[in-house]
Amino acid sequence: MSHATAPHLAEGPRTAIRPFTPDDGPEFTARARESVGLHRPWLFPPGTEEAYAAYARPLIEDPARAGFLVCERDGGGIAGFININNIVRGAFQCGALGYGAFAHAAGRGLMREGLGLVLGHAFGPLGLHRLEINVQPANAASIALARGAGFRLEGFSPAMLFIDGAWRDHERWALTAEMRTEA
Repeated sequence: MSHATAPHLAEGPRTAIRPFTPDDGPEFTARARESVGLHRPWLFPPGTEEAYAAYARPLIEDPARAGFLVCERDGGGIAGFININNIVRGAFQCGALGYGAFAHAAGRGLMREGLGLVLGHAFGPLGLHRLEINVQPANAASIALARGAGFRLEGFSPAMLFIDGAWRDHERWALTAEMRTEA
C-alpha cells in the first residue's frame, strides 16, 4: 500500500502525526473497509474515495477543524485518525475530538501515542485550552483511550448524536491544558 507524504507535525517512538491530504484517499478508504467490524456501530469513516474527498476537504480547509493521521513511523502506514471538530476561538479556545483506529493497528498502543502527540499539538501550536470527547457509554475502547490520556468524565448527554439510525446517549469527557501539565 503506498503512503502519501506530508510533513510530520510531531513524532513519538512508534508514531507520527500529520495532516490529511487529498492523496490519502486510497489508503484511508482501504483501511476503513478493512475495519468495519471494529468501527460498527460507533463510527462510520468513509469507505470510498469520493466519500473520503468530501470527508477530508473540511479537515484540510476549514479553520474550525483540524484532522490528523496517526502514522506508524516504521513504514508510514496510517494506523488511525484523530480530528478536532467545532473549534471555537475567543474566550473558549475549545474543540471536540473524534478518533478511530484501523483494525491492523488496534490494541497496539499506537492510538494512545498518537493521541498524546495530537494533544501536544492542540495545546501547543493550535493554542487550544480545552478538548472534549463525546463517547457512547458502551464504547469501552474509546473510553479507555480518553481516560488513559487524562480526560475526566464531566457528564452524560441523553440522545446527543444521531448515529446509525438513532439518537445515541453519550458521556462527555474533557481535558484542559492545565490538567495535562499537572499529569
